[in-house]
Amino acid sequence: MKELFTLLRTGNWRALVASFLYFDTGFTVWLLYGPLAPYMIKTLGLSPAEQGFLVAVPVLGAAILRICMGNLYQTMDGRWLALGGIALSAIPPVFLLFYPAVPSFSLLIVLGLFLGVGGASFAVALPMAGSNYPARVQGTVLGIAAAGNIGAVLDGFLFPPLAARFGWAHATTAALPLLALAGVTMFFWGKDSAPKNGSAGQALVGFAVTLAGLIFLAVAAPLGWLGLQGKTALLTLPVFGVLLVGAVLPQRYRLALKERDTWIIILIYGITFGGFVGMSAYVTLLLVSLYHLPKIDAGIGMALFAFTGAMLRPLGGIIADRISGVIALRWFLGGIALTDAAFALWTPPLAIAVALLFFLYACFGLGNGATFQLVPLRWPLKTGIMTGIIGAAGGIGGFYLPVILGIAKEETGTYHLGFAGFAFLTTMALGLVLAMRRHWLPWSRHHAVAAAEASGNSPLQRVSAMSE
Repeated sequence: MKELFTLLRTGNWRALVASFLYFDTGFTVWLLYGPLAPYMIKTLGLSPAEQGFLVAVPVLGAAILRICMGNLYQTMDGRWLALGGIALSAIPPVFLLFYPAVPSFSLLIVLGLFLGVGGASFAVALPMAGSNYPARVQGTVLGIAAAGNIGAVLDGFLFPPLAARFGWAHATTAALPLLALAGVTMFFWGKDSAPKNGSAGQALVGFAVTLAGLIFLAVAAPLGWLGLQGKTALLTLPVFGVLLVGAVLPQRYRLALKERDTWIIILIYGITFGGFVGMSAYVTLLLVSLYHLPKIDAGIGMALFAFTGAMLRPLGGIIADRISGVIALRWFLGGIALTDAAFALWTPPLAIAVALLFFLYACFGLGNGATFQLVPLRWPLKTGIMTGIIGAAGGIGGFYLPVILGIAKEETGTYHLGFAGFAFLTTMALGLVLAMRRHWLPWSRHHAVAAAEASGNSPLQRVSAMSE
């Protein structure tokens, strides 16, 4: 613990706290549909596929908007960008507080995209926190900032009891004091020390166009307006979203997607963070439908699982700082693949399922920390851009998990095929990490990079120059 406090004093700890609270409250707002879903579907009468889509829409919104937020972060002070994000995240709970009728499915989809702005805080909170600390502690610092995932814990504990007493729409109001706390802290303590370039005006226009386009796409897809029907329309929605954001972003983003390493880390983070957020959005429904748990108990379960993943994320960063994220990810991805395979092969009793879910969330959290230890080391000159791109991949992974589990349940009556697909993807990612080990280790160990920089022969500089 003393070592940790010494580490925090190497930079601006107040800015780190502000970044943590911004991400924490953004995460709380982002996933509030998850624990409220059992109450919402009782009112709306949704099919399993529609249930999965409803809780997945905020995840998709955050995935796409993270890229825009990462672009904005490159052009303007992250402190003001964070305050704007907090204000947009507050729109859904304020609207639901005063809306006199039961919201329609389409209206909840629109509000869900504004909730996604809270999840997009990832693309600002992490690089802003890292900008206040030296390279040798990036894994630990980014792990602490990203432990704002703990916001999902508040979702599970806070919203179901309030929904049972006041109704699920009014229960969302509890998010407003949390957002206010984050806003005050960010205003007084927030600091962004990262260099800026590009046009903030163009980036703001791109964000507004993307948000408006996402609202249209998310409402149009279930109604068949995109020329596709049913489940096909839901599964292809992220493709339309990516095409939309790609049309408004600068060329440097498209250039980043030409790199092999970008795609591998995209896949890894789509599994680790996508798994964490997607399962957090859906696990309450899973526990209610599969094990018939009471709604409040299922929400508490979701909170405890999310707490495990969030608290272990900094440890994943610390482990990665010690041995490199490349080595650490072998074990964490292996654990995710084995757990998904277990759920694919059988429906375990409740006690065993809970134990498996705790282990799965532990691997998610550790894997998240280890993955983002690699990003500032691999792309030191464009961390904001890469944070947005890779964070978006995590969100898209989080969108597909509840949608595919919902479709698997509707089509087969079980979740086995959904978990089987995720086990296969994780095994593929593990194989890529093993194949790239020799190429990645020279730049993935910060102490080796520091020694090489001192001698004027940095592998990090060579890799970064090749990626420009």
